[in-house]
Amino acid sequence: MTNRAAVRWLLLAIIILSFSAASFSQIAVGISVRVGPPPLPVYAQPICPGPGYFWTPGYWGWSDDDGYYWVPGTWVVAPIGMLWTPGYWGWGGGFYAWHTGYWGPHIGFYGGVNYGFGYSGVGFVGGEWRGREFYYNRYVTNVSVTNVPHVYNRTVVVNNTRNVSYNGGSGGVEARPTQQEMEAEHERHAAPLATQTQHERLASQNRQNFASENHGRPAIAATSRPGDFSSRSAVPARASGGEYHAPAMSPKQARVASTPGNRGTSNEGFRPFTPPSKSGASAGNSARGNESRPNQSRPSETRPQNRVESRPYSDPSKPHAAPPPRQSAPRQNSHPPSPPAHRQTPPKEEHPKGR
Repeated sequence: MTNRAAVRWLLLAIIILSFSAASFSQIAVGISVRVGPPPLPVYAQPICPGPGYFWTPGYWGWSDDDGYYWVPGTWVVAPIGMLWTPGYWGWGGGFYAWHTGYWGPHIGFYGGVNYGFGYSGVGFVGGEWRGREFYYNRYVTNVSVTNVPHVYNRTVVVNNTRNVSYNGGSGGVEARPTQQEMEAEHERHAAPLATQTQHERLASQNRQNFASENHGRPAIAATSRPGDFSSRSAVPARASGGEYHAPAMSPKQARVASTPGNRGTSNEGFRPFTPPSKSGASAGNSARGNESRPNQSRPSETRPQNRVESRPYSDPSKPHAAPPPRQSAPRQNSHPPSPPAHRQTPPKEEHPKGR
């Protein structure tokens, strides 16, 4: 009986692992389409729920049935010592490929897209790990000292004020990985958390999140916690990031078949990551992860309206079918396009911040 039980548990474990591997494979490979995503909407960042939460910016997901839909930015409990590198859409070979985000000890390349709230296109300046505790930079993140004890204030200057949501192509962000970002891509990584994938799945089930319905201005642009789309948690977009152009083809026509030659970055080879010990910080997670990129010195942050808001940008006039028209650079949810390199004053902590 004991042997049989052991065998059953072993088989169960194998089945569970096989499902996990398949699920991760689907996330890592990404998808490719012939039409580009709408500009990033302008929205405020919900206040951080508490210590240990990490901000993951919103992005445009894809549905073969209905096209692009908005996945709200949200706060998730981060794996100790790890930083989130956002996914991004990149143009190449005649289509837009989705490069999946990942957790790692340092921030990698995310297309130069200005997602806001510490992600200005290069690196991350929204906080840093100090040992096993995460410290938040209140200059670019919406945290309250009443529920988050580990904070600091570091001025950030934002030079990238565009709301473009993709890299390369016509109107896309013209950015290439730095040496540090390329090194980060080969470090130990972890796939998106289960709460993140569930959050994305739930977002795809809400008609209000589809660009065809909201025209680039989602009713739920961000949430306090993943999967919580209730009024007490959700924050609506203040504005679209630019003019919306309906695609000239249907989602099914726009979808590119998944073949070895047209897949986005797979981010395969995710390896176990060892969190820092109580006595010391993990291999440069804080400093390097947030400021190791050349351009990090030039604050890469969100452009807030409150403090962290995204800005509307001049969207390309083309319908997003082949490389969309050139847009002004991605934004960090802040406010309408503002002049490059401007100083921002620390946002308020008691209400949502714009990107």
